[in-house]
Amino acid sequence: MSYDHVLLPSGVAFTPAEVDAYLTTQQGQPESAVVAELAAELNARNAELPESDSFLSVSPLGGAPTGSALQVPSPYDAIGFVRELLFELATPREYAVYDPQLTWLIDPAGHIPVTVTHGGAGEFPYLTERLAADWVRELADPNPYLIVERELEVYIQTYRESEQDYTVEYRDGGSDRHFTALVTGPDAVAGLIWDWAREDRARLDSVPWKRLEL
Repeated sequence: MSYDHVLLPSGVAFTPAEVDAYLTTQQGQPESAVVAELAAELNARNAELPESDSFLSVSPLGGAPTGSALQVPSPYDAIGFVRELLFELATPREYAVYDPQLTWLIDPAGHIPVTVTHGGAGEFPYLTERLAADWVRELADPNPYLIVERELEVYIQTYRESEQDYTVEYRDGGSDRHFTALVTGPDAVAGLIWDWAREDRARLDSVPWKRLEL
């Protein structure tokens, strides 16, 4: 079995249903220049590796009438590597990455380049307001946490304690700048995380933070 990612232009869809509808419109359409470029780069990167280390389940990619969309199937043990590579190639070309297994559309429109660690799905290179909301709402056991890091020792993170209760922490450098609070509701938590990412302190400063003693 393969794990699939799909590349598609930023802004053409906002929900999984809209992604499916868009992909249907692209079937039978001539391959776009951007898709041909993406496929060629993925094929070249894959060709640099020994066959036993191939990160593509189907090779070569491209050349099919899929319009402006590109499906990238990979072995399960290569998911992290492939995801990182797809963001490297897709984001500068204003392409989104869709994960049909998780039904996540990760679109770079309006993104802020930060390192996001999702407890259930690994690492991502940017955050958007929509992603913050979706990811916080969907945090679930066994690893219901999200970390957004700007630089070493400068981050905000949350851990879902119950259906409505979240521990939120942020650190602004040294241990004397590490604070914690209990926040109710996923939308409130997502709003704080997004504000922190875009360096808007208004709502953050209204929270009754307590210094965390480590």
